[in-house]
Amino acid sequence: MENVGNRASSFGLDNLDLGGVKTAHWNLGAPQLFEHACRRSEGQLTAYGAFIALTGEHTGRSPNDRFVVEEDSTKGVIAWGDVNRPISQAQFDQVHTKMLNHLNGKEVFVQDCYAGADKANRLKVRVVTENAWHNLFARNMFIQPAADELDAFQPEFTVLQAPSLTADPATDGTTSGTFILVHLAKKLIIVGGSAYAGEIKKSIFSIMNFLMPERGILPMHCSANVGAAGDSAIFFGLSGTGKTTLSADSSRSLIGDDEHGWGDNGVFNFEGGCYAKTINLTHEAEPEIFDLCHTFGSIIENVTIDPDTRELDFFDKTHSENGRVSYDISRVPNASTTGQAGHPKNIVMLTCDAFGVLPPISKLTPEQAMYHFLSGYTAKVAGTERGLKEPTATFSTCFGAPFMPRHPTVYAKLLGDKMAEHNVNCWLVNTGWSGGGYGVGDRMKIAYTRAMVNAALDGSLANASFTADPNFGVLVPDSCPNVPAGVLVPRNTWADKEAYDAQAKQLTELFEENFKKFSGSVDEGVNAAAIKAAA
Repeated sequence: MENVGNRASSFGLDNLDLGGVKTAHWNLGAPQLFEHACRRSEGQLTAYGAFIALTGEHTGRSPNDRFVVEEDSTKGVIAWGDVNRPISQAQFDQVHTKMLNHLNGKEVFVQDCYAGADKANRLKVRVVTENAWHNLFARNMFIQPAADELDAFQPEFTVLQAPSLTADPATDGTTSGTFILVHLAKKLIIVGGSAYAGEIKKSIFSIMNFLMPERGILPMHCSANVGAAGDSAIFFGLSGTGKTTLSADSSRSLIGDDEHGWGDNGVFNFEGGCYAKTINLTHEAEPEIFDLCHTFGSIIENVTIDPDTRELDFFDKTHSENGRVSYDISRVPNASTTGQAGHPKNIVMLTCDAFGVLPPISKLTPEQAMYHFLSGYTAKVAGTERGLKEPTATFSTCFGAPFMPRHPTVYAKLLGDKMAEHNVNCWLVNTGWSGGGYGVGDRMKIAYTRAMVNAALDGSLANASFTADPNFGVLVPDSCPNVPAGVLVPRNTWADKEAYDAQAKQLTELFEENFKKFSGSVDEGVNAAAIKAAA
């Protein structure tokens, strides 16, 4: 094996049974990886020097192809089910052997990096890929060790990724040719059959979500920022709720846009980069993300490019509606230089309610916060490009169910304990519809949402007078700076009050039905805070 590149670790690939690879490119930076990616025809450069790649059939994660090895250390700890599917040790070993044989005699690309900005609670990660651009993705998304830390770098977890390798479901125990297999005892993740780069970052996020609770750290699928006074804020939210948009505030420093931990010293980013959606991206709406799509070192996935001018078209959905850009967070103008901040003063839970019945902002008690954290509600409207369809309620526990290996109540209890210890305010913010549901009302104006979030974060809303919402029990402010009073109470915005009441009853019933699976595993305070459908 020939080792080339920057500072190969003395803990070499032979320790991972990869001694048979032809060439290992170690810890290369963006220029070298771009060169290799172009040499290997993995993609092409845009007009502005970013690298663009297509991921083929898989333009998003494949949750049905993810498995965790069931062995002694995981049997009683993992929350087995649709999210965490078991696979046997023998089946894992069989696919692992296929991976080793597949990489034998090939060139591979290696990145040694960290997950976790908190030095006391970071994970040493090695990512081995068969494509150069996936290795740059790993370099963008994780935290780079100092040069003198690379020589003796010994990974605590390793990701082996080979999109061109597929499994045989009939003999390997997978659901398709695609596989994301996690072996916690062996500290190894193997990914094949998918070129979607997000599988790399989310596989490590799942590992952090497994490890951190044992240290008393709450792992969170959230964005976070911090004000000049050190007042950090956390933004939970599923895709499409505005998590990235609302945490990007020029008056506050961005800690991170997706994955964080909350420990004894405060909040810290798990990542060193951002992975933002690009669909319908404009400079007017998202200037920072737009500019970073046109910057050397960024990776663009599944966005249409003009073959002559190499200009990007963010409105063309030919390849996917899940176009993405990956970039080093240090390129964000107002990013935190440490990726860390003190304990949050405010938590914002974002939901996009396409039914148009949740208040645009409301204050939650600690018990209500745990309830809504376990619920993880938003609503999606399918196929809007082809005409109006009914909105669909989506509940994703902890605002990130696909990445949570332990039982959801483990994370919810940590949240409740930390909120109580640090006296944190929690706000439920609806970025969805007002004046009616989808197709009748209008999407909440971003200017109003920003004004409400600003009022929550600067403390001016905490001491307002509140009225309990009759359907959801949350506390709705009677007024908010720079927001018309009529907007704050959703029923008042509907022309047809009876239609609002019927829609609100339907949504409370959906909440109630979803929460039944948790009612026996949470304390009475949280059960008391649960939404009860009106009779």
